[in-house]
Parts: sequence; C-alpha cells; structure tokens
Amino acid sequence: MAKKPAKKKAELKTNKDELLGFYRDMLLIRRFEEKAGQLYGMGQIAGFCHLYIGQEAVVTGCRAAMIDGDQMITGYRDHGHMLACGMESRGVMAELTGREGGYSRGKGGSMHMFSTDKKFYGGHGIVGAQVPIGAGLGFANKYLDNGFVSLAFFGDGASNQGQVYETFNMAKLWDLPVVFVIENNQYAMGTSVERSSAETELYKRGSSFEIEGIQVDGMNVLEVRDAAAKAIKHARDGKGPMILEMKTYRYRGHSMSDPAKYRSRDEVTKTRSERDPIDWARARLMEKKWADEAELKAIDKEIKEIVKDAADFSLESPEPHPDELWTDVLLPVEA
Repeated sequence: MAKKPAKKKAELKTNKDELLGFYRDMLLIRRFEEKAGQLYGMGQIAGFCHLYIGQEAVVTGCRAAMIDGDQMITGYRDHGHMLACGMESRGVMAELTGREGGYSRGKGGSMHMFSTDKKFYGGHGIVGAQVPIGAGLGFANKYLDNGFVSLAFFGDGASNQGQVYETFNMAKLWDLPVVFVIENNQYAMGTSVERSSAETELYKRGSSFEIEGIQVDGMNVLEVRDAAAKAIKHARDGKGPMILEMKTYRYRGHSMSDPAKYRSRDEVTKTRSERDPIDWARARLMEKKWADEAELKAIDKEIKEIVKDAADFSLESPEPHPDELWTDVLLPVEA
C-alpha cells in the first residue's frame, strides 16, 4: 500500500520589516561573537569565553515574543542574550575585556553581567543555577500580579541537574509564569546527548510534573518566534510553565579553550552549510525580493562598524581602579 504524500509544511508568516530585523539582530550577535573570539586569541579577554555562534535564532526569536517587562536569565553562553535584550555592545565588550566601561565595571567578566533596566538577570557560571532563579522571577511576577513572564534559558547538559527538576516541580505546583528554554546544542560541555541522557527528547522532561513541552527547530527564527509566543501566552494566561526544547547547534567548542575533538569537522561544515539561521533568513529575504545583495551587504557593513566601535571602546577604556575592589561587596556589620 502506497504511503500518503507528506503534508507540505505551512509557510510561517512574516513580513519584510520583521525578517530584516531578525536578520540584523542575528548578524549583530554573530559578528560580536566573532570579534570576541579574536580578542580572546589576542589575550585581551581572560578566563573563560563561551561563544553563541550558530545559536542566534533561539534568543532572537524568543525576544521577539516577549513584551517590555518580561525577564530573561541564562547561563554562561550569554553575550547573545544581552544583545538581544538591548544591552549596549560597548558595555558588553568592555566587561569581557575587564574594563571600567563594562556593565559590571570590569569586575565580573563574561559570566557576571546584569541589567535590571533591560530585565536581564545574568549570565551565571554555575551549571543550571539560573533555572531556580528564573522560577523565582516568575514567583515574584505572580506575587505582584504584574502580568510579566520570565524566560529561563539553559543547555542540554544543565537539563540533567537535580535543581532543574526541583524547580519544575515548584513551578508547576504554583503555576508560575515561567518558560523554560532548553538550548539543546547537542553536545553540552563535550558529550553528546545520546551518551549523557537516558531521555534524549528533552521537551518531555517535565511530563512527570504535567508540564507541557514543545520541540522546536532552533535554527529557524520564525519557528522559534511562534513557539515562544505560544509558551509565553500560556504562562501569562495563568496556566503555568512550559518547556521549549530548541534543537540548535554551536559551531565553536564549548568554550574558547575547547578544541571540540568529540565531533567531526564534516558534521560542523554540513550543519553550517545546510541549517545556518542567518543564511536561512538571508535566502528568504532574497527569495521574497524584500532585500537585494547590496542592501544586505550594507547591513553587514553597519554591523561590523558597531562591533568595531565596541572593540575599540573596550580597549580604550581604562582598567578598574583598585578602589573598586571594595565596592559592591557585602561586609559584616560590626557588633
């Protein structure tokens, strides 16, 4: 018996201005991260540096579904999230280079940047630690009845952390307005999902807590946007948390010090050539005749100038004054 032909996937709705905006936002993250990688290689960025190259569609699509007042929190692969939230590229780069002009005045580096103004709550270096804090933001939203939703981003590796499951239980028990976004880039710190997880379909991780989950093509910004909009509405309507598993891929190693020998060069090249989120948006813009080669080159030139300015600012900004050692430090009160 012949199989019925598969249904053609419905074309996702967008328009020229929206898709051009997504293209620009993703390109800013890509170029910023490329420059950060260069500065790291030059010794201008110390410590750890985890780049977001390849995963740009996840945070860009999620941010598009949020409203002003909604919060975002994530782990240490966080520069893209900061830029998506509207944090200044100058301040982010200056913090990476440990300079006074950074968001934490050069004292925090890559894993310790926050902006209460932009509702970005970090950047956390402990694997999975941001998840219960994200639920805490949701608890505050519910307590204050302010109508806002928090999005807690974490990776496939962090999804195996015990504190994540404690958080799932509490979030559903109290129907907190929080969306858990699992950025499944396939390899965690260096081990494939298949080798590290008994249940590899991570969107099912909340099933024992009756939390609905959706698996999403995290390389397609429009699919991310629509899934995030559904999950955020669910949470905002008082129906509790949802889990979004974003199937994405990072092109670089776990951090700048990781040679990524656990996967083949062919695998990375194939994914980059066939599924790159920025190339997909670019092709769609050209196909719809919403932009031509010259316009897209002009956007790329503009983005490169913004990133160069951020790098120049970061290197020209002075290092923190020694007195900064004593600021923002909680000291015991004398009896």
